[in-house]
Amino acid sequence: MTRRGIEEYTAPVQDYLKTIYEIERGSDTGAATTTDIAGRLDLAPASVSGMVRRLADQGLLEHERYRGVRLTEEGRRVALGTIRRHRIIETYLTEVLGYPWDRVHEEAERLEHAASDELVDRMAAALGEPTVDPHGAPIPTRDLRVEEADSVPLTEVSAGRAGRVVRVADDDPALLRYLDELGICIGTRITLVGRAPFDGPITLRLDGGTEHAVGPLVAAQLRVREE
Repeated sequence: MTRRGIEEYTAPVQDYLKTIYEIERGSDTGAATTTDIAGRLDLAPASVSGMVRRLADQGLLEHERYRGVRLTEEGRRVALGTIRRHRIIETYLTEVLGYPWDRVHEEAERLEHAASDELVDRMAAALGEPTVDPHGAPIPTRDLRVEEADSVPLTEVSAGRAGRVVRVADDDPALLRYLDELGICIGTRITLVGRAPFDGPITLRLDGGTEHAVGPLVAAQLRVREE
């Protein structure tokens, strides 16, 4: 039987599956709870519970009471296909249309539901089959494989160690604009000079000698590959 194209699923279904995939990746149990999903999507838990049941009926989720939900093979395919669309669109907006990295996330959130699989593949080909988006997140391949770069949050880097920024959280435009002001982007080499006690500021040195003090909340949004 021919599989449905990603665009044949409704936008809410795509959003739910993408969100559940992201929660699964960060969960110790590999499952997503109704509360987690509701928080990410800013919806009432009762609404989420109803949608979870419908997705399970469609064979997109496995739902065990008190154990959360997990994507089925088909659910994971749709989630990764939606993520691929989002990240390729972000990259196209940045590389071809000149959008700054703090504006592409919201645009891609809207466009990912309208684009066809063919259009997304053509965009990827025009870009030379990029492997990461403007924020360093890996782009699933055409056959929906994902290769994550080895990295750690900047908060886990020891004083005196250096690394290059390989990924930045993309859902807060103000954070991205702030990092721009500091001169920090994907590929920037950072040395962690020191950290103040009691969750105080973390002092960073960029190549060229410029130093900045940032809070732990900002540092936690930066992932680096240590050198």
